[in-house]
Amino acid sequence: MDNKLDWSAFAEQGMGDAYAGIPKQGGDFAKAVAVCIGSGHCERNQRGVMCPSFRITQDPEQSPGGRVRLLKQYLNRDLACEPEPQLMAALDQSMDSCVACKGCKRECESNLDMAQIKAEYLAQKLVQQPLSRRDWLFAHLPQLLYRHRWLGKLIGLRNRAAYLAKLSDHWLGISARIALPELATRRFAPEKRVYYPYQSLSDRPPRSVVLWIDPFTALFHPKQADDALHVLRSAGYVVWLVHPESQADRVLDSGRTLFSKGLIDSARQQASYLLEALAVHVHFERPIIGLEPSSLLMLRDEFLTLGLGEAAEKTAKKALLFEEFLARESQMADFALKLVAEPQSKPLLVHGHCHQKAVGAMKSMRRVLRLVAGLQFKMIESTCCGMAGTFGLESEHIDQAHAMAAQGLLPALAQQTEATIISNGFGCAYQIEQLSGRKPLHLASFLASLIKRPR
Repeated sequence: MDNKLDWSAFAEQGMGDAYAGIPKQGGDFAKAVAVCIGSGHCERNQRGVMCPSFRITQDPEQSPGGRVRLLKQYLNRDLACEPEPQLMAALDQSMDSCVACKGCKRECESNLDMAQIKAEYLAQKLVQQPLSRRDWLFAHLPQLLYRHRWLGKLIGLRNRAAYLAKLSDHWLGISARIALPELATRRFAPEKRVYYPYQSLSDRPPRSVVLWIDPFTALFHPKQADDALHVLRSAGYVVWLVHPESQADRVLDSGRTLFSKGLIDSARQQASYLLEALAVHVHFERPIIGLEPSSLLMLRDEFLTLGLGEAAEKTAKKALLFEEFLARESQMADFALKLVAEPQSKPLLVHGHCHQKAVGAMKSMRRVLRLVAGLQFKMIESTCCGMAGTFGLESEHIDQAHAMAAQGLLPALAQQTEATIISNGFGCAYQIEQLSGRKPLHLASFLASLIKRPR
């Protein structure tokens, strides 16, 4: 097995342990699979994220532990014989139902990283069979939307013409039961690359930060980028901007969409472009702040598996979610972000992206919201919202996606129909909008609404 990702972090896994159960084939990838000890923790109904597919099916094969059992069977097979069709069908179905939420990476006692295992699995499948039309389209979507603006108009036309929605359902497998996200009327395209604070808030020179804007924020929610810039400048920071069009000859992106479809070589190339653009900021020790959890956290996690060396390691140490940065800075003596809140009339609900939860960033969300005097808010206890990248748009998965949302998210929203909703994930916010008719705010936009705009 020619591994596509770097699994060397698991090289010592199970060494000297006769009961480690490491499969015969797969090298360090097999050792990563074997971190599962079969406790069954992922096959229980409990608090937290893990495991969305098991929760809605109650099928052990649709759990991280079930996937490990099937993978071990596959990796332990006799290579001289073709794998049993029944085993391959079960493995394909089990891996297909995984939404790569990373709940197991945080909540499993062995920190099994099934999201990364799935990426390797998909990459290995591509050695034998080509990517489907739909998955190729979704994988390359950020690049396509920037280079072919007519695609944005086509999305709008598809949403308004039932026959086109049905055609995309039949030909691509994109469900006609859900509208596709539509581009904003403008994209985030700042006039300058560096913005200075509105005013000095301390005696020492202002600190510099990097605000990296991912393509989905830039194309679909440019106001979130504007609001984040406003918050950071109001807090006294010099803000350097890195956005998709920072380099004229390429679209800067994390490569998340490529990685999630198993296109590891393409994701590696995309990651190298972004690392190159961020290198000067890493050199000067500037924090790199991102707004979209699944994109920013690529820098902290998946980039380290792509074999990109020291550049990836140094960048990972500087990468922070918007809420993580503010939560950290709020502990500094000279932090002076002034948030002017009006008397709260509506309840406030906060829904966390699965990847936010996987890195413990919901604690940062709480800390930042507590900076607003008298603010009352509640964190929604739920598993995955079901959108999970493109999972909730796919014809064969839409019923599962809605069932996941119905586990905790939708009941929580139904209990407080007048509540303001904060949700930082692009897919999460869209799922909430589609299934409840309510538009969530990004934390950056909520905070920006509490800051007086300079004249």
